Amino acid sequence: MAVDMTPPLAAPAFLASAAWDGARILPVAGDASFRRYFRVVDGDRSAILMDAPPPHEDPRPFLAVAQWLTDHGFAAPAILHADLDQGLVLLEDFGDVRLRETVDAEPARERGLYGAAVDLLVRLHAEEAGVDTPYDRAVYQREAGLFVEWYCPAVGLNVDAAGYVAAWDAVLAPLLDGHRPVTVLRDYHAENLMLIEGGERLGLLDFQDALAGHPAYDLVSLLQDARRDVPAAVEAAMLARYREATGAGEAFDIAYHVLGAQRNAKILGIFTRLWKRDGKPRYPALCPRVWAYLERDLAHPALAPVADWFAANVPADRRGDPMQVAA
Repeated sequence: MAVDMTPPLAAPAFLASAAWDGARILPVAGDASFRRYFRVVDGDRSAILMDAPPPHEDPRPFLAVAQWLTDHGFAAPAILHADLDQGLVLLEDFGDVRLRETVDAEPARERGLYGAAVDLLVRLHAEEAGVDTPYDRAVYQREAGLFVEWYCPAVGLNVDAAGYVAAWDAVLAPLLDGHRPVTVLRDYHAENLMLIEGGERLGLLDFQDALAGHPAYDLVSLLQDARRDVPAAVEAAMLARYREATGAGEAFDIAYHVLGAQRNAKILGIFTRLWKRDGKPRYPALCPRVWAYLERDLAHPALAPVADWFAANVPADRRGDPMQVAA
């Protein structure tokens, strides 16, 4: 089911109230959620219209995190106007130059641009967390549970759900204490990083779900990207870059693989839900890449309880594109 990119009925009046009366409204992109984005063009100026319709979406967290990022020297879109009751927000336009397409078209720039993305995380993690809600055991478990809730039944598996929870408890326990919480943007990857100011700076998008959590999580988002292949050599070099800049040691490496497995299990569940519940059939085709990341993470000794669960409950022929596996 294609995303309806007809502008919201309230958009013209909203734009008029923001001194953009008569501007053209052009579709930019739908979202994996209910959010939609449009480019608003008026002569030589442009802006982005976010449609985050209530009750499904609430733009307040986005506005709060955007303000915090801006206050701390990071490039989040400026908020030009907002109507929270209608879920409409007018944002600074960062343009169309994303890290994803840039590195795909110019592979020689891949390490440099990923290095810049890692350096941004180093700076972000030097700050105190900008949100209060913790990325805690309950959130990790709820997210990991999406795999059992959506992927497994879609491919015809009846699995040990209680054993799954117990296995994750065992591997997550060491991560829950012993680190200083940082701002975790949660979708920090090549399609949410814009090249702005002539490509000299990275602009941030899609951070409304930010939590206070482990610094390894956003590195996983960046380096185990569900939407593009990140070469293993680039992943290793970027992890080394982060460790050198921060002094992170073995405990960080363990956390990286544990959170990699957790995130990839979650994504398999989400992509299956987007297909089965929301009628978005393009997402299952991304799952083989996610499985490859997950299996690589599960090979780490710290993941043994979860790896054992997968070995006992998810046969090799049930791992892949759920639309194809279920056929």
